[in-house]
Amino acid sequence: MKRSEFLKLCGGFVLAAGLSKQAVAALKGAAAAGDVPNLKLDIRPLVLEVGATKPFKALHFSDTHFTRAEEHESERKRKLATARQRTFPWAEHYFDMQIDYARKNNLMIIHTGDMNDFVSDANLKQVAAQMKIADWICAPGNHDFSLFVGEAWEDEAYKAQAYDSVQAVFPNDLTFASRVVNGVNFVSLMNGYYYVTEYQFERMKKEVEKGLPIVMLCHVPLYTPKHCESNLKSNNNYASYVMGTPREITSNFRLNPKYPADHWKQCRKQQYSNDTTLAFVAWLKEQPLLKAILCGHCHHFYEEQFSPTAVQYIVGAGYMGAAYEIEFK
Repeated sequence: MKRSEFLKLCGGFVLAAGLSKQAVAALKGAAAAGDVPNLKLDIRPLVLEVGATKPFKALHFSDTHFTRAEEHESERKRKLATARQRTFPWAEHYFDMQIDYARKNNLMIIHTGDMNDFVSDANLKQVAAQMKIADWICAPGNHDFSLFVGEAWEDEAYKAQAYDSVQAVFPNDLTFASRVVNGVNFVSLMNGYYYVTEYQFERMKKEVEKGLPIVMLCHVPLYTPKHCESNLKSNNNYASYVMGTPREITSNFRLNPKYPADHWKQCRKQQYSNDTTLAFVAWLKEQPLLKAILCGHCHHFYEEQFSPTAVQYIVGAGYMGAAYEIEFK
């Protein structure tokens, strides 16, 4: 990207009133210093034989992490935006590139969570605007309902504080949704807190009864042994970052010495697999109509066989330009 183009981009951020003044100043400083990277998308092709009545294509990406806050929002929210923008400095530019790619290639868009890094008026306005310019199917992530990142134990009660305002800007039900495209049933569900509910389990059983091939969309990957082992090795046995991890594994997660053993920030507590979740994962493995699982959360590409009929595809970080271009046949 040329420096002049990037400065124009910064000007667009100011007009959008989404990025904080401090963040815009920092980005302009980076441009003036010549520290603007040559941003390129990392789009990897996939061909999935799922039994479609007619072939079609989609762009799958995840973990965008919008970090906007408007000037009228609380000082705490604006400071959070500034801090988090340092973590995801090119997220919105990559997002624009991904959307442009999808529109130029006439691709349906599949997004599997963490479009927002936290809940703010500015982030929700951005999502609402983007949903109007493309054909989306969305599964939410944990960050999509986060009021302030890492502030509290996140469960159904915590999610309820922001659920209605977040749901209002997305095109499909975020707890559980189904959409049939050319004979393929795309089933999306919320699993950002490492569990599914009895309601979601029952809804999935009803989707199976339709007799259509299913592609499941969720944020957190489901347990597969090689991916779990890889994650554990990469973070010194601290966490698996997958849903449905066997309890004999979570019980051996390394404890964070900063917190008491039963503190909610301990990953062995956050990622503990309840009975419903373990039953759901075991049952899902036995469903021949399940043809693929598309997810994100881990910020890296990984694929592994989930069941006899389905491979799980984890897409890399959207805020770094990662995506799958998928042809469904």
